[in-house]
Amino acid sequence: MLDSKNRRHWAVLSEGMMRIPSLGVLDGGSLMGMASGSRITIAGEDFWILEPGLPELISSLERGAQIITPKDAETIVFRLSLKSGDKVLEGGVGSGALTLALLQAVSPDGTVFSVERREDYAQKARRNIERAGKAANWQLLLGDVKEMELEEEVDAMVLDIPDPWLGMETFTHMLRKGGRFCAYLPNVNQMESMVRELRKRGFVEVYALETLQREMEVHEGGVRPSFEMLGHTGYLVFGRHVER
Repeated sequence: MLDSKNRRHWAVLSEGMMRIPSLGVLDGGSLMGMASGSRITIAGEDFWILEPGLPELISSLERGAQIITPKDAETIVFRLSLKSGDKVLEGGVGSGALTLALLQAVSPDGTVFSVERREDYAQKARRNIERAGKAANWQLLLGDVKEMELEEEVDAMVLDIPDPWLGMETFTHMLRKGGRFCAYLPNVNQMESMVRELRKRGFVEVYALETLQREMEVHEGGVRPSFEMLGHTGYLVFGRHVER
């Protein structure tokens, strides 16, 4: 629910009385039949019932590892040209933020294979994905993605690991011809190594970029850019696998 001050109050609706943090106990049955966007009044204050979408789900994640931010996730999904039915390999799941974006893009007929080395990260991601109701098209695997062998080729892969160029022999074996590749890398030296390795292995359309995002403040007295900016978070390297 969203209040008049744009504060979110999270709840998983169910029949009977339910407790919503910061609001108290409400009758869940009376809320379940209300359409998204409906307004209710509680203790004299207006609230709107809103079904969460991908941006809200990502903002509500239980976090451990640093997440791939929405500005980068949306760029990855778009530039990998993901659609329903695609099979995607994700290396490094973290808290599952990018995983949610990948799952939404390939559902209802696709699959995301997420490989994570750390069991604590994997379990946190599992809780987040299951709470979001997105686990039906997801397979979580424990291990080193650089040594992983899937039984089938994937249409795309995205890697959030420190040294993806060291696993390219494995990755090119799993990525279909024409498939799209992406690596998320925090520093410029890693980005350079990744670009050079992709070119060495004959990938085409190889390029690197970063995304910068700044909100605009709109007030009665004027309009200006926000003083706060979500600047550098990481470099994205893309390429396509072709026959050599």
